[in-house]
Amino acid sequence: MNRRPTSFDIAQLAGVSQPTVSRALRGVKSVNAQTRQRIEAIARTLNYAVDKNASSLRSQATHTLALLFFEEPAEDDSTINPFFLSMLGSITHACARAGYDLLISFQQLSGDWHVDYQDSHKADGIILLGYGDYEAYRARLDHLTEQGTHVVRWGAVGTGPAGITVGSDNRGGGEQATTHLIAQGRRRIAFIGTADGRYPELEDRYRGYCDALTAAAITPDPQLQVDAITSEEAGQQAVAELAARGARYDAIFAASDSIAIGAMRALAAIGRSVPGDVAIVGFDDVPSAQLTNPPLSTVTQDTRNAGETLVRTLLAQLRGEPVDAAPLPTRLVVRASSGGPT
Repeated sequence: MNRRPTSFDIAQLAGVSQPTVSRALRGVKSVNAQTRQRIEAIARTLNYAVDKNASSLRSQATHTLALLFFEEPAEDDSTINPFFLSMLGSITHACARAGYDLLISFQQLSGDWHVDYQDSHKADGIILLGYGDYEAYRARLDHLTEQGTHVVRWGAVGTGPAGITVGSDNRGGGEQATTHLIAQGRRRIAFIGTADGRYPELEDRYRGYCDALTAAAITPDPQLQVDAITSEEAGQQAVAELAARGARYDAIFAASDSIAIGAMRALAAIGRSVPGDVAIVGFDDVPSAQLTNPPLSTVTQDTRNAGETLVRTLLAQLRGEPVDAAPLPTRLVVRASSGGPT
């Protein structure tokens, strides 16, 4: 070799990525022993020496924050929850006001994002949006926390010690939505959304739904709860499942607007009117909620406040300051899908 060897040369010879070489030569424990030994042997053969000055520079503050979107399962190309996209403007503005650049990346949950961002020093801290199945995502959060990474995520407040969580009052929002439907005279209210620990935000919305039913002396009916992820297709499938069960219902509280919009399409296809036969309320107040026919009633989350709070919380963490994990308030927006004005 007629030039000075680089970590990319070692990566090619070892059959691994350059970040893996970097981690191995710094002794990071996430690289298994066999891979590290192979990389170290190649480095010795090439007389490669770690650039201490460059390593030192990488450990300095970058004045950059990383925003990681996680792709969620969907049949079409719109795999990013539109609610998260609505936060982007406020996050960008909050970073600019604080004098930070923002690095935006789309990630697959199956990848090694939790290792790459910890060890590459691309940013001083990470904001995480979207995670799909929380139980699968939790292990990677634990890894970041153990390595001392500064990270804040959007999710259900109080879902464990892994990182700092900023989120809305999902349970209160679920109660608002269901109480409204009861006030409209609806008694057989279906809940569409996965109601277990894998999706803690949706689970909290289900708990709020149950709170409102119980307060009205209505016993929650397991036949009226259908698991669904946040997608229109899931909403359509849930309506088909209710039909297959022979379930009687006069209202739906959907755990997200995407689910609600899919349910409305499925109801229209089988000749059931909204809100005449079935009143519907969603959750998130994404822009398309006002464009449905009829316009969708929904629980709105303050995306501007949410984005600013995420950035403010992460910067406080970087400074070693205490942070407030109280959930952000939600508000019911009544439109025609649940009997409001057209």
